[in-house]
Amino acid sequence: MRRRVKRVFDLLVVLPAVVLAAPLIVAIAAAIRLQLGKPVMFRQLRPGKDGRPFTLLKFRTMTAACDDRGTLLSDAQRITRLGGFLRSTSLDELPQLWNVVRGDMSLVGPRPLLMEYLLRYTQQQARRHQVLPGITGWAQVNGRNALSWEEKFELDTWYVDHWSLALDMAILWRTAWRVITREGISQEGHATMEEFRGSTRCSE
Repeated sequence: MRRRVKRVFDLLVVLPAVVLAAPLIVAIAAAIRLQLGKPVMFRQLRPGKDGRPFTLLKFRTMTAACDDRGTLLSDAQRITRLGGFLRSTSLDELPQLWNVVRGDMSLVGPRPLLMEYLLRYTQQQARRHQVLPGITGWAQVNGRNALSWEEKFELDTWYVDHWSLALDMAILWRTAWRVITREGISQEGHATMEEFRGSTRCSE
């Protein structure tokens, strides 16, 4: 029943949002096409509920520039000016509205990370996959990428244990403020977020 309520809430918010955001989505896609060419979208397999993979959609924000050895340059070197703006305003996440419509994601939930991280979680951290991943989440409104991985996962599992419709609405409200103030966009010393290589704390 809780999942059904959450799903209905997601659709009631997302379907009108897709219609209202359509002109902006088209404009951003056109700008990326002119600056970076094809593809406009970044697609990547990410783990969803119970770790099942789905294709995450985002606007492309980086070039495919490589060094002389054919190795991709760092994120900081490949992010374009337009890409940096899209990331700082979270507009690069707009295509994930379609992920929500499809049922791959929810508006609110733990952010979907990389497939290879599944084997690196502790048993407690893996509980973040007991719910659908979200466009925004409890960790995002409490520090986002400025947090350590362990802090983010603790917030994710707290959300799993304390979910309510009122909490989702509060998170969405706080997300709007975070987007306006552009807080916690990247981790200190990184253009985005360093790779999660496994918990540095004792196993749980």
